[in-house]
Amino acid sequence: MKKIILIAAAAVLTGFAATAQTKFAHVNFGELVQLMPEADSAMVQLEAANNEAQETYNSMVAEFQSKYDQFEQKQATWTPAVRESKQKELMDIQTRVQEFQQAIQQDMSQLQNTLMAPIYQKAQDAVRKLAQEKGVIYVYDSSTLLYIDSAQSIDLTPEARTALGIPADKTIESVMAARQAAAQQQAQ
Repeated sequence: MKKIILIAAAAVLTGFAATAQTKFAHVNFGELVQLMPEADSAMVQLEAANNEAQETYNSMVAEFQSKYDQFEQKQATWTPAVRESKQKELMDIQTRVQEFQQAIQQDMSQLQNTLMAPIYQKAQDAVRKLAQEKGVIYVYDSSTLLYIDSAQSIDLTPEARTALGIPADKTIESVMAARQAAAQQQAQ
């Protein structure tokens, strides 16, 4: 009987010891990805592609508007065959505009995925390496958690920032302010 109690006590103590050695960590993964230098160049490429698409879209809309205005002004003087032809032309242009809009949304989403995939992978690799070095068994994304007990979880974000070459003074706020300034400058 004493052996069974000793074995049970040893098992319980071993379980407590294993639990006490379990290490958890957290990282703000979204922050890392947004602040990486590679993300800056990806955003520039995305903005350039978006601007080019917007110019094309605007010219298509302008073409439609011009032909629509012409239709409104002259439809009373056209024969039924000409009027029908012009209506069909307007509908074709409108269809092309809608198809272009849908296609460009898909293209932009695909471009973003293509540009961001290696950035996400690099960040994941850096976090994985840090976790392995520290003997961490779980790393949670702190941006998706409601609560983190920082006394029981290691914050890998500062070390991951260093490993990814993110300057200490670069913050989400500074990146957003720079993007807003660039957008305002571009609008002028």
